[in-house]
Amino acid sequence: MEEEKEAENFSTTSTSSVRTLIPAAQDSSSGHRQRLRERFEKNGLAGFAEYETVELLLTLCIPRRDVKPQAKVLIARFKNLKGILEAPLEELRTVDGIGEVAPVALQIIRAAAELYLKEGAEEETVLNNYTKLESFWRVRLGSLKNEVVEVAYLDKAYKLLRDGVERLAEGSVDSASFSQQQLFKKALQRGARFIVLAHNHPTGDITPSSEDRELTMRLAEAARAVEVELLDHWIIGAAGCYSFRRAGSL
Repeated sequence: MEEEKEAENFSTTSTSSVRTLIPAAQDSSSGHRQRLRERFEKNGLAGFAEYETVELLLTLCIPRRDVKPQAKVLIARFKNLKGILEAPLEELRTVDGIGEVAPVALQIIRAAAELYLKEGAEEETVLNNYTKLESFWRVRLGSLKNEVVEVAYLDKAYKLLRDGVERLAEGSVDSASFSQQQLFKKALQRGARFIVLAHNHPTGDITPSSEDRELTMRLAEAARAVEVELLDHWIIGAAGCYSFRRAGSL
């Protein structure tokens, strides 16, 4: 009987200990998450290590557990936040403990950030120097994986017109099909004085092809005929940009 009582007491004590330990672990994780949020609310991301920024993002989509290990693995594998947000879903999902939802959430965060930057760039934007033009097009096209062609419509003060960016085509410049006649018709309808053409090279090589050069010259000549000026043509790569006007080719 005494042995049975001791066994019963041991079992009860063990179960009680486990029950008290589980909430404590959850409380510790919850407290850490709360401290991260409080730091962010007070000072933004100032003072955050890069893995802590990733950790904070992961807390939004992985509930009730410590995500610091996953944040550190992501930084180690993809080098930085940019690399993580640009990583393919299938690669993100190979990280132990990341789950199925968090990689999608990270891509939603990236897409929302890009949309925010694009909309902000289009508000009261004056594109009157190379620095502004380069920054504007890198935000729009720099991280795209497929090649696209876009045009910006500007007024006489180089200000971007309302809804002043249009995607003309997807595909390489030499294979992308868009109507020059329709382009200039829309420019005149909008009252544009200048247009800026831009396309990206996902390979990273921003050297203009012969097709790029021929297209630029054709558009410049056609623009003069309708009293609209082709202000510039930009080629955007992940690590750099090429401006036809800055290079003296326009």
